[in-house]
Amino acid sequence: MDETDKKILQQLQRNSKLTTKALAADLGLSATAVYERIRRLERNGMILGYVARIDPVKVHLDFRVFCQVKLSQHVQHQIRTFEKEVDQLKEVVSCYHLGGEYDYLLEICVRDMAAYREFMVSKLTLIPQIGSTHSAFVINTVKQTHELPL
Repeated sequence: MDETDKKILQQLQRNSKLTTKALAADLGLSATAVYERIRRLERNGMILGYVARIDPVKVHLDFRVFCQVKLSQHVQHQIRTFEKEVDQLKEVVSCYHLGGEYDYLLEICVRDMAAYREFMVSKLTLIPQIGSTHSAFVINTVKQTHELPL
């Protein structure tokens, strides 16, 4: 990956709908050259996909919770089973396996506190590998980005 590739990735992180023509004009390259670079970055797995960012307020999913999870046991089967179960929960928008006091950090998006309670009671706490949880509710989002600092 050279500096031109980095510039392409930076631009696409900010706006994945940029045309190859627009990128080429910005970089001083031909559209064909930019197109080929983007395809190479995709083939090499550097670009994993393209998504639309959605305003959670407008779709009524702006109640964001970070839930720390401790597993009851730390054996391979329990870990894999827990991860498969969590992957099926649409309310969980991210899940991180951690080192430290808690084993996992889940980011959960739902409509409101009642919806979060329903999620906890009818979905999350039914996962048998969970030993305990601790929830923190977002008051205000100060910074949120998916842009990597290239």
